[in-house]
Amino acid sequence: MDKLGQTLGQVDTIERHMKYLQCLQHIEELSASVQQCLMTSSVWEAIRAVDSMAALDARLHQSGCSHLQAFLRETLRFWHKIIKDRLASDFEEVLILLHWPFISPPTQSLAPPANAQEINSQLELLATQLLALQTSDDLVSQRVSASRLGGPSAPAPPLCLPIQIMLLPLSKRFRYHFTGNRQTNSLSKPEWYLTQVLMWMGNSSAFMEEKIQPILDRAGVNINARLELCRGLLSLVQEKVASDAPRLLYDDALFCHLVEEVLQFEKELRSSQSYPAALPGLLHLLLEDATLQKWLTVEKKMAVEKVDAMLSAEGAWSSQYRDISDVDELKAPDCAETFMTLLLVITERYRSLPCPRAQLKFLELQRELVDDFRIRLTQVMKEESRCPLGARYCAILNAANYISTVLGDWGDNVFFLQLQQAAVSLGEEEVLGGLGVMEVGRLASLEGSLFEGLLALLDRLRGDMMGRLLDAVMREIREKAKPYCQDRWLSLPSQYDQSTMSLSSSACPMMLCVRDRLLNLNQVLSLPLFQLAWQGLAERLDNFLYQDVIMSNHFNEGGAAQLQFDMTRNLFPLFGHYCKRPENFFKHVKEACVILCLNVGSALLLRDLLRESEEETRGGGEENPSPESALNELGVYCLAPCDVLILLNLRASWPGQ
Repeated sequence: MDKLGQTLGQVDTIERHMKYLQCLQHIEELSASVQQCLMTSSVWEAIRAVDSMAALDARLHQSGCSHLQAFLRETLRFWHKIIKDRLASDFEEVLILLHWPFISPPTQSLAPPANAQEINSQLELLATQLLALQTSDDLVSQRVSASRLGGPSAPAPPLCLPIQIMLLPLSKRFRYHFTGNRQTNSLSKPEWYLTQVLMWMGNSSAFMEEKIQPILDRAGVNINARLELCRGLLSLVQEKVASDAPRLLYDDALFCHLVEEVLQFEKELRSSQSYPAALPGLLHLLLEDATLQKWLTVEKKMAVEKVDAMLSAEGAWSSQYRDISDVDELKAPDCAETFMTLLLVITERYRSLPCPRAQLKFLELQRELVDDFRIRLTQVMKEESRCPLGARYCAILNAANYISTVLGDWGDNVFFLQLQQAAVSLGEEEVLGGLGVMEVGRLASLEGSLFEGLLALLDRLRGDMMGRLLDAVMREIREKAKPYCQDRWLSLPSQYDQSTMSLSSSACPMMLCVRDRLLNLNQVLSLPLFQLAWQGLAERLDNFLYQDVIMSNHFNEGGAAQLQFDMTRNLFPLFGHYCKRPENFFKHVKEACVILCLNVGSALLLRDLLRESEEETRGGGEENPSPESALNELGVYCLAPCDVLILLNLRASWPGQ
């Protein structure tokens, strides 16, 4: 067995040597075949032989015979270059006859050459032959992809050979103008090369679609000629931006300009040139760590400077739409509107970035800016809090409400909802930091929004400011209402003794104050805030009148009638401009008037019923009938039976008294 094993080993070795020599012989035969074909101008045959070499190269890829691989690759490279150079030279000549490249927009006046049909046939033949060389070209050039600058996604396939050759004159022009010491190669003017490339794309599109695309289609290759040329031109720009961006990191103005121009270029590329979103443009170059960090820093710095300027501007707290009432429901002061526009512009800048993680960094910057603006509003509010009825104080309140409204709308916007989902799935600590499992769960199910924390803080500011404003209004009203509170309610003449009833003279200052304040608040507050303001004022006024006028006095029949007249015919209508049933916002006062104005018989029955009910409650007996149902029949729903009993005891006109 050992001897047989030795013999078999020798056979294997000889067999490997033979296969090695056969392979070598095959390479030399193919090489001789290519030489023969080129001598007889049989280009197709030569291409097929080179293609066979390329196929053999692919089969030997896993082989350990490095010398054989190197010999084959060298032979392939030698013949491939000869064929490619010959075809490329002929192809370039044909392209020149067809006026390629189109540096300026092609004009219709260029008459087609006399031998146009022959030129077109030649163009097609050469392009097809170049396409057939593609496999060997990819091997020889060892081009993994054109995506070294092509972004983080899967590598893009190399450009097809005819397009590579068509790009040469454009590439030469690009490098001539935009590299080295040329005046056109200016770091401060990225728009020069970006616009130039967009123009070349536009100028060439008709030629690519009309002349080159049909050739590619007939050759059976699935390539879009126009997009392929755009991809080649784009690689020039990618290389340029990638080399320029790091040089601008220490110059804010030039860096900002580059970012703006890149964003504009990307927009044009996707819209005018219909460049597909799946293929990388230039934006991924802005996501390099140093570049992205610089962009965020500059964005914040410029935003803070703009906020400083807008808050110190002369018309910061007035609205530019103040004279157009139907437009200006939110009455947002200029500084708040400019601030939200600033945030919107930032959103538009980062919206098209191809990386959610980078977008979330900008979102966090926006949230930081909103919180900073809220703190500034709070500081200005504290300065103005001595005069809470002043125009500036109300403008600050409008600003807080406007920002809150816009952020609420953004929370429902599709773009921000997608970012919310991205934040949850990526587990972004910066955005989700400090949130518990419940809150993250609400974000994941789209119940909450990324602006919830800010909205809560803005609501607190708004509530605090509204409270101070209403307290100030109530202080004025209380002052004006002092004579009314001390009126002689017990000795007023009966309504039957007067020809017509009129408003109590002591109530006039209070009513005028209420009317003027409502008119003023309606003018200076936004519609949603004014709704809150008048309702809050009505609630406070209701409590004040109930406690300080009604519960603090005794009323004869005339006094009760006068109170009811003052309230129902004078106070409630002041609020009737803003709602249909103002009396519903003065439940205590309205129901107290009902009790005070009951005729004597009904009042006696009600008093007895309430007293009996009270005694039964103390004694634990059954209530029959319930005092609540009796009160409800009279239209009293808000006041408790014990309060009604107190009110009845404030009546002075009982029989026998």
